[in-house]
Amino acid sequence: MKLYYSPGACSLASHIVLREAGVSVDLEKVALATRTTESGADFAAINPKGYVPALVLEDGSLLTEGVAIMQYVAEANPHAGLAPKDALSRARVQEALNYLGTEVHKSFSPLFKPWTTEEGKAQAREMVLKRLGLIETQLADGRDWLLGDAPTVADFYLFVITNWAGHVAVSLDGFPNLNALRARIAARPAVQAALKAEGLI
Repeated sequence: MKLYYSPGACSLASHIVLREAGVSVDLEKVALATRTTESGADFAAINPKGYVPALVLEDGSLLTEGVAIMQYVAEANPHAGLAPKDALSRARVQEALNYLGTEVHKSFSPLFKPWTTEEGKAQAREMVLKRLGLIETQLADGRDWLLGDAPTVADFYLFVITNWAGHVAVSLDGFPNLNALRARIAARPAVQAALKAEGLI
């Protein structure tokens, strides 16, 4: 398999999950500004959506959208324990992934756009903090992970999204439970390996 990624982007979550599952995968970096890969290929011809992640499966087919990739990898590799077995628990993971993707991730998006006004950025930061505040409250019961007694793909996605905070002047100082979860994730060998492979540490 081959994962097309951009260092530190949301594709990092798929990269981490692949490593957590012990899946051997080739990596190819994408320059999002030019839509070219490090081997010189036209990324738009590989993934017409034009953004990462994109995962070429062993049969040559393409899977896109980080949430779909993470769920696929988790369910295809049950030994890794990243996908719950019962229907309600799986739905809880999907619930968390949808919230992270449609609310938290997208709340960060205006902060990376050069055309966003300062007023727009201020509003986006306020929304990010509001969305993360809900997660902080959910973690206040002393749990180590978002869902259950072990990390799921949702924890890794949350880690990657919140890594953007320092780049866009969003302070996480008021989120001790979230920061504790982030530290637990950051310490995992697979996470360290993914960060190193992408040149982030």
